[in-house]
Amino acid sequence: MLGEIFKERDSGAATLAISESIDATPADLLRVAKEFGFEGIVAKRRDSSYEPGKRTGAWLKYKVNRGQELVIGGYTPGNPFDALIVGYYEGERLLYAAKVRNGFVPLVRSEVASRFKGLEIDTCPFANLPENKRTMWALTKEEMKNCVWLKPQLVAKIEFTEWTPDGHLRHSKIRRSLSGAHPNATAAKHAMS
Repeated sequence: MLGEIFKERDSGAATLAISESIDATPADLLRVAKEFGFEGIVAKRRDSSYEPGKRTGAWLKYKVNRGQELVIGGYTPGNPFDALIVGYYEGERLLYAAKVRNGFVPLVRSEVASRFKGLEIDTCPFANLPENKRTMWALTKEEMKNCVWLKPQLVAKIEFTEWTPDGHLRHSKIRRSLSGAHPNATAAKHAMS
Protein backbone atom coordinates (compact mmCIF):
# COMPACT_ATOMS: atom_id res chain seq x y z
CA MET A 1 0.00 0.00 0.00
CA LEU A 2 2.81 2.47 0.89
CA GLY A 3 4.53 1.68 -2.39
CA GLU A 4 1.45 2.82 -4.33
CA ILE A 5 1.16 6.03 -2.30
CA PHE A 6 4.78 6.96 -2.99
CA LYS A 7 4.51 6.09 -6.69
CA GLU A 8 1.62 8.55 -7.01
CA ARG A 9 3.62 11.38 -5.38
CA ASP A 10 6.02 13.05 -7.75
CA SER A 11 7.92 15.31 -5.42
CA GLY A 12 11.58 16.23 -5.11
CA ALA A 13 11.73 14.52 -1.71
CA ALA A 14 14.53 12.14 -0.82
CA THR A 15 14.19 8.56 -1.98
CA LEU A 16 12.43 6.21 0.39
CA ALA A 17 13.14 2.51 0.18
CA ILE A 18 10.35 0.16 1.19
CA SER A 19 11.30 -3.46 1.65
CA GLU A 20 9.09 -6.36 0.80
CA SER A 21 8.08 -8.87 3.42
CA ILE A 22 10.90 -11.34 4.01
CA ASP A 23 10.12 -14.86 5.13
CA ALA A 24 13.22 -15.94 7.03
CA THR A 25 14.28 -16.83 10.55
CA PRO A 26 15.53 -14.01 12.80
CA ALA A 27 18.95 -15.71 12.94
CA ASP A 28 19.22 -15.69 9.12
CA LEU A 29 18.11 -12.05 8.91
CA LEU A 30 20.67 -10.98 11.51
CA ARG A 31 23.43 -12.92 9.76
CA VAL A 32 22.69 -11.16 6.47
CA ALA A 33 22.40 -7.76 8.22
CA LYS A 34 25.87 -8.32 9.71
CA GLU A 35 27.31 -9.37 6.35
CA PHE A 36 26.02 -6.17 4.72
CA GLY A 37 27.09 -3.96 7.63
CA PHE A 38 23.54 -2.88 8.50
CA GLU A 39 22.85 -1.22 11.85
CA GLY A 40 20.01 -3.62 12.56
CA ILE A 41 16.58 -4.86 11.55
CA VAL A 42 13.10 -3.60 12.31
CA ALA A 43 10.54 -6.41 12.34
CA LYS A 44 6.75 -6.33 12.48
CA ARG A 45 4.15 -9.02 12.90
CA ARG A 46 2.37 -9.46 9.57
CA ASP A 47 -1.10 -9.24 11.06
CA SER A 48 -0.45 -6.09 13.09
CA SER A 49 -1.00 -2.45 12.25
CA TYR A 50 0.62 0.73 13.46
CA GLU A 51 -1.01 2.25 16.55
CA PRO A 52 0.18 5.84 17.14
CA GLY A 53 1.53 6.47 20.64
CA LYS A 54 1.29 2.83 21.73
CA ARG A 55 3.95 0.20 22.35
CA THR A 56 2.24 -3.03 21.46
CA GLY A 57 5.13 -5.43 20.97
CA ALA A 58 4.10 -5.96 17.36
CA TRP A 59 7.22 -4.09 16.22
CA LEU A 60 10.70 -5.19 17.27
CA LYS A 61 14.11 -3.64 16.72
CA TYR A 62 17.11 -5.96 16.48
CA LYS A 63 20.44 -4.17 16.75
CA VAL A 64 23.51 -5.65 15.12
CA ASN A 65 26.56 -5.15 17.30
CA ARG A 66 30.23 -5.70 16.64
CA GLY A 67 32.58 -7.24 19.12
CA GLN A 68 36.29 -7.16 19.77
CA GLU A 69 38.77 -8.18 22.41
CA LEU A 70 40.27 -5.08 24.03
CA VAL A 71 42.90 -4.46 26.70
CA ILE A 72 41.83 -3.15 30.11
CA GLY A 73 44.23 -0.34 31.03
CA GLY A 74 42.36 1.22 33.92
CA TYR A 75 39.03 2.02 35.51
CA THR A 76 37.07 4.79 37.11
CA PRO A 77 36.31 4.12 40.79
CA GLY A 78 32.82 3.17 41.88
CA ASN A 79 31.30 0.15 43.57
CA PRO A 80 33.81 -1.50 43.03
CA PHE A 81 34.32 0.43 39.75
CA ASP A 82 32.14 2.62 37.54
CA ALA A 83 33.70 1.98 34.12
CA LEU A 84 36.55 0.05 32.52
CA ILE A 85 39.02 2.01 30.41
CA VAL A 86 39.90 -0.10 27.39
CA GLY A 87 42.08 0.14 24.30
CA TYR A 88 43.89 -1.72 21.55
CA TYR A 89 47.46 -2.10 20.41
CA GLU A 90 48.76 -0.43 17.30
CA GLY A 91 52.26 -1.81 17.08
CA GLU A 92 53.81 -1.29 20.52
CA ARG A 93 51.46 1.57 21.47
CA LEU A 94 48.34 0.98 23.55
CA LEU A 95 45.62 3.36 22.32
CA TYR A 96 42.53 4.36 24.30
CA ALA A 97 39.19 3.37 22.74
CA ALA A 98 36.42 3.68 25.36
CA LYS A 99 35.08 3.85 28.88
CA VAL A 100 32.84 0.79 29.23
CA ARG A 101 30.05 1.08 31.80
CA ASN A 102 27.35 -1.21 30.45
CA GLY A 103 26.83 -4.96 30.53
CA PHE A 104 27.89 -5.55 34.10
CA VAL A 105 25.77 -7.58 36.45
CA PRO A 106 27.00 -7.52 40.09
CA LEU A 107 28.69 -10.93 39.80
CA VAL A 108 30.62 -9.97 36.64
CA ARG A 109 31.59 -6.60 38.12
CA SER A 110 32.98 -8.31 41.24
CA GLU A 111 34.78 -10.96 39.20
CA VAL A 112 36.44 -8.36 36.95
CA ALA A 113 37.39 -6.15 39.93
CA SER A 114 39.01 -9.10 41.71
CA ARG A 115 41.48 -9.36 38.82
CA PHE A 116 42.74 -5.80 39.41
CA LYS A 117 44.68 -6.81 42.55
CA GLY A 118 48.40 -6.34 42.05
CA LEU A 119 48.00 -4.63 38.66
CA GLU A 120 47.62 -1.00 39.77
CA ILE A 121 50.26 1.42 38.45
CA ASP A 122 50.87 5.16 38.84
CA THR A 123 51.03 6.14 35.17
CA CYS A 124 48.53 5.95 32.35
CA PRO A 125 49.38 3.10 29.92
CA PHE A 126 47.59 4.69 26.94
CA ALA A 127 49.82 6.52 24.44
CA ASN A 128 47.02 8.76 23.13
CA LEU A 129 45.86 10.17 26.50
CA PRO A 130 45.00 12.76 27.60
CA GLU A 131 42.78 13.91 24.78
CA ASN A 132 42.54 17.63 24.12
CA LYS A 133 38.98 17.80 22.84
CA ARG A 134 36.09 17.04 25.19
CA THR A 135 33.56 14.66 23.65
CA MET A 136 31.30 12.10 25.25
CA TRP A 137 33.92 9.40 24.53
CA ALA A 138 37.07 11.35 25.31
CA LEU A 139 39.24 11.20 28.42
CA THR A 140 40.68 14.62 29.18
CA LYS A 141 43.51 15.50 31.55
CA GLU A 142 40.97 16.63 34.16
CA GLU A 143 38.97 13.37 33.94
CA MET A 144 42.15 11.29 34.12
CA LYS A 145 42.77 12.54 37.67
CA ASN A 146 39.92 10.26 38.80
CA CYS A 147 41.20 7.16 36.97
CA VAL A 148 43.00 4.18 38.43
CA TRP A 149 45.56 2.78 35.97
CA LEU A 150 46.39 -0.89 35.51
CA LYS A 151 49.20 -2.84 33.89
CA PRO A 152 47.72 -3.75 30.49
CA GLN A 153 47.52 -7.48 31.16
CA LEU A 154 43.76 -8.10 31.19
CA VAL A 155 41.60 -8.51 28.11
CA ALA A 156 37.82 -8.27 27.79
CA LYS A 157 35.41 -8.99 24.96
CA ILE A 158 33.60 -5.69 24.29
CA GLU A 159 30.47 -5.36 22.19
CA PHE A 160 29.72 -2.03 20.46
CA THR A 161 27.72 -0.57 17.61
CA GLU A 162 30.56 1.13 15.73
CA TRP A 163 33.91 2.93 15.78
CA THR A 164 33.67 6.73 15.72
CA PRO A 165 35.82 8.63 13.19
CA ASP A 166 38.21 9.62 16.01
CA GLY A 167 38.81 6.02 17.15
CA HIS A 168 36.34 5.57 20.01
CA LEU A 169 33.68 2.93 20.54
CA ARG A 170 30.03 3.93 20.39
CA HIS A 171 27.52 2.20 22.71
CA SER A 172 30.03 -0.20 24.25
CA LYS A 173 29.31 -2.91 26.80
CA ILE A 174 31.23 -5.81 28.25
CA ARG A 175 30.42 -9.20 26.85
CA ARG A 176 32.90 -11.21 28.93
CA SER A 177 36.33 -10.98 30.50
CA LEU A 178 38.97 -13.34 29.15
CA SER A 179 41.60 -15.09 31.14
CA GLY A 180 44.87 -16.19 29.65
CA ALA A 181 44.58 -14.03 26.54
CA HIS A 182 47.72 -12.15 25.57
CA PRO A 183 46.89 -8.41 25.26
CA ASN A 184 49.24 -7.72 22.34
CA ALA A 185 47.86 -10.60 20.29
CA THR A 186 44.16 -10.21 20.94
CA ALA A 187 43.76 -6.45 20.87
CA ALA A 188 45.55 -5.64 17.62
CA LYS A 189 42.45 -6.17 15.47
CA HIS A 190 41.30 -2.55 15.48
CA ALA A 191 39.32 -1.64 12.39
CA MET A 192 37.59 1.68 11.86
CA SER A 193 34.43 0.36 10.26
